[in-house]
Amino acid sequence: MLNRTYSLALAIIMCLGTLGVAPLTASTNKVQTLEEVVVQDTMLPHEAIDMEDYDPWEPFNEKMFTFNYKVDRFVLKPVAKVYNEIVLDGEKQAIHNAYDNIAMPKRLINSLVQGKFKGAGLELSRFVINSTLGVGGLADVAKYQFHMEMSDENAGQTLRYYGVGPGPYLVLPFMSPLTVGGAVGYVFDVALDPISYALPLVGNFGKTTESLVNNRAVNIDKYQSAEEAVLDLYSAVRNDYLTGVNSRSPNRFPSSRAAAK
Repeated sequence: MLNRTYSLALAIIMCLGTLGVAPLTASTNKVQTLEEVVVQDTMLPHEAIDMEDYDPWEPFNEKMFTFNYKVDRFVLKPVAKVYNEIVLDGEKQAIHNAYDNIAMPKRLINSLVQGKFKGAGLELSRFVINSTLGVGGLADVAKYQFHMEMSDENAGQTLRYYGVGPGPYLVLPFMSPLTVGGAVGYVFDVALDPISYALPLVGNFGKTTESLVNNRAVNIDKYQSAEEAVLDLYSAVRNDYLTGVNSRSPNRFPSSRAAAK
């Protein structure tokens, strides 16, 4: 019954992606792009491997990972190299800051739903400061002048906060590593993005593409190091991603919700 439930969730997610709801790259749980992970220790303890690499759809996931890897190698990486030559480092950071500022409603609402009212107030304050003093969010004045760090709240974390497990590991075409729960959470986060309403299709596509290329260009050396450092890139990326997911999985709730406020 559990496998049937996950299979149904997979079908729904793939349909949403076909309809243009899911972007070319995901950001739930701060999802990393294909080679963003630099594996510092590929030899995880045996207990951690048994517990964390829940990958019942491995044959499918490996095929999708290989496809995404080729897209990255033959399309995204060359574009990122050209982008690196044209766009200055400061301009890349300004683009990144602007996207983070626009995504404030996602972090604000997820903070409120989790009862993190202090974090919600912090996000609102950051948005006001950066939208005014930071010239529309191009500069993170709130962080560097007022020492107000941005939170990392998203719907995937909200689902885990209320006891919804991450589910199986999942790799979809043109998307970064996910879990089923993370993918469902990402659909909700897309709905909270103001660009989804201002420019429903073109805006989301443009934002996603620019963010993806910008991130790839900024981390081009890191990705190359990751590719050269491991023999089995699929397993390394999967284990690192699932280790991060499990480290954020709620041993904290529901008993410690009050502590999270």
